[in-house]
Amino acid sequence: MKKLVGHYGAPLLMILPSILLIGIFVYGLLGVNFWTSMTDNHSAAQASGRKPVAFVGLTNYIELLLTEDFRHSLANLVLFTVTFLVGAMAMGFLWAWLLERPLRGGRLFQTIYLFPMAVSFVASGVVWRWLLNSNQGENASGLNRLFQMVGLDFLQNPWWNNITFGIVAIALPAIWQLSGYVMALFLAGFRGVPDELREAARMDGASEWQVYRMVIFPQLTPVLMSAIVIIAHMSLKSFDLIMSISSAAAYQTKVPAVDMFLFKSGFDYANSAAVGAFLLIIIAFLIVPYLVQQHRSRTR
Repeated sequence: MKKLVGHYGAPLLMILPSILLIGIFVYGLLGVNFWTSMTDNHSAAQASGRKPVAFVGLTNYIELLLTEDFRHSLANLVLFTVTFLVGAMAMGFLWAWLLERPLRGGRLFQTIYLFPMAVSFVASGVVWRWLLNSNQGENASGLNRLFQMVGLDFLQNPWWNNITFGIVAIALPAIWQLSGYVMALFLAGFRGVPDELREAARMDGASEWQVYRMVIFPQLTPVLMSAIVIIAHMSLKSFDLIMSISSAAAYQTKVPAVDMFLFKSGFDYANSAAVGAFLLIIIAFLIVPYLVQQHRSRTR
């Protein structure tokens, strides 16, 4: 026992504060959130303790899934995530592929293309709210006005005010802001492939396309998986960009994060916590398999 204390005592004491802080402020609060989501805490009186709160199990989760509004929010979340993910990955990979070889002015372009990532979603949302203005014809502004000026009037559209695909328009500024980050990830992956592998493939008679397809692209799988997880995770909890461009009351751009804000504002803590739990479960389904795969690849 003394040997164990002497061997592990000092390291445990060093990490004990971190363990306590994470245990209380991360896992402890997660537990409180899940508990709140399984109560009938739906009013200000209950939130302030003036009325009792009862345990109702999974009732809040079931009722949320049965409401058309929440299903619409989930559908919007899927649309936003898919558009954001595909757009950011495609744009980022394309620019990384083009910049993989040293080009004149390439560093300057990388800096410019990465710059939007340094801007907050709130600041960029204010600008994009004007660019995505839904007014058309004589009152057009933003992109609709630009289309009008260059004779492409048929491209004018209501953008985020479209009932069915309004959330897709809000994915455009998200793609603009994060595709530079994806480009940086893929560029690092491209430049991490040893030149010896490329030369060996060329000496074996491989064409330039075969070198990329058979040698370089397979080496980018870890980068691809990391980019997918990061972008998908960010899209699932998007809130500030949506609120900066649209509004909490806009049905066409509602997502679960906005629902959580609305429930919390109305002292409906139980449903707000239930929406948060839904988001956590969705994110866990994405991240846990990735972490397991990363652990297995490191222990081989």
